[in-house]
Amino acid sequence: MSSAGGVRFEADRLDDQAYLVEGDPSGMLRSVASASAQVRAAYRSAVENGVGRAGREGRPRAIVVAGVGASALVGDVIEALCRYGAPVPVVTVRGHRLPGWVGAADLVIAVSRSGRTEETVAVAAEAARRGCALAGAGTPDTPLSALVERAGGPYVPVGGATGVAGQPMATLWSLMVPPILVAAALGLVPAGESEFESVAKRLEDLAHRCRPSSESFINPGKTLAMELAGTLPVIWGTSPLAAVAAHRLAIRLNEDAGYPAIWGELPEAAHNQIVTFDGPLAGRDVFADPFADEPGEATRLRLFLLRDVEEHPQVTRSRMAAVRMAEDRGVPVSEILAEGVHPLDRLAALIGLCDYASVYLALGYGTDPASAAAATELQARISQ
Repeated sequence: MSSAGGVRFEADRLDDQAYLVEGDPSGMLRSVASASAQVRAAYRSAVENGVGRAGREGRPRAIVVAGVGASALVGDVIEALCRYGAPVPVVTVRGHRLPGWVGAADLVIAVSRSGRTEETVAVAAEAARRGCALAGAGTPDTPLSALVERAGGPYVPVGGATGVAGQPMATLWSLMVPPILVAAALGLVPAGESEFESVAKRLEDLAHRCRPSSESFINPGKTLAMELAGTLPVIWGTSPLAAVAAHRLAIRLNEDAGYPAIWGELPEAAHNQIVTFDGPLAGRDVFADPFADEPGEATRLRLFLLRDVEEHPQVTRSRMAAVRMAEDRGVPVSEILAEGVHPLDRLAALIGLCDYASVYLALGYGTDPASAAAATELQARISQ
C-alpha cells in the first residue's frame, strides 16, 4: 500500500474482479478496451465522409489543428509525424483565437468530440471568416459540424456516431484517425488502411494483456499503475511521438485519478527538469519506507521514460546519463520501450499501455476514473 494526499493505494483492489466492476460504474476500462474498434470505425467514417477531399486543392501553406484536451493532442501527433519529413508546418491552437498569420492559404482542422467545445467552435468560426480551408471531426448535428459543412469541408462523425460509444476521455483514437487521414490525403503522412489496421491489432493485443482478469504480476497496465502509485511522476518522451504519449499519460493521470504529473521531451527536459533530482522530493534515503503512512513521506519523484526506437544519438546519451543520475540520487526509474515499425504503431503501444495504467491507478486509490467533478464545476462557474 502507498498513500498520496491521505488516500491509500490498495494494490489488492486491482485483482478484485468484483471491485473493478463496482469501482468503475461508467465503464472506463471498457472504453479504453474499445480503442481498436475506435480506430476501425473512425477509419471507415473518414473514408465514407470524403476526408480525401482535403487534398484536391493541393497542399496548404500550413495546417492548424484546433482543439483542447485530448483533441489538441491530435495536433501534436500530426506535428510529430510531419516534423522532419514534410514541407508543411503544423500548429496546434488550444484557445479561442487563431494566430494572426493564418489565412486563406491555410487548412484548419477543428477537432471536438462533443462538437460544442467553446474554444474550438470559436476558432472554426474565425477560420471560416478568414477564408481558410476547413475540416473537422466530432459529433454530427452540432455547431462545429454546421460550420465545417457550410465552409464546404469534410466533417467526420466520430465516437457514438460511428457506433463506438465510450467515455470522452478514452476516445482519443476516434478523434485522431480522421485528421491523420487528412494529412495523408495531402501527401504529408504515410498512413492508410494497412497502417491503421496494424494499429488496431496492436491495441487489441494490449487490451488482452491488460484485461481486468489478468493478474497484476503479468498485467503491464496494473504493473505500471503500481509503479506510479505514491510517486510524483516525471514522464519524459525520447522522441516527438513519445513526448505526445508522455503528455497523454500526464493528462490521463490528472483526469482519471486526480493525480499530478510532470511531463517533458528529451533533450529539453534534461536541461531543466533534471534539477528536480536534487530537490526536496528526490528519494535520497535508500532506507526510507516508500509506503510510509505520512503522505509527505510516500510522495517521491519517479522517472518514467517513454522510449522510441527513433531516438537522436544525442538524446540516447541524455537518456542514459539521466538514468545514471536518477539512480545515483535514489530516484527510481521505469523505462517503457515502444514496439512496432510504423510511428503510429509505436504511438499506440505507448498510449494504449498508459491509458490502462491511469485507470488502474484511479481504481487502486478507490477513485471513479470517470469522475471529473472539478472540471465540471469550473465549466459551470465560467458559464455563469
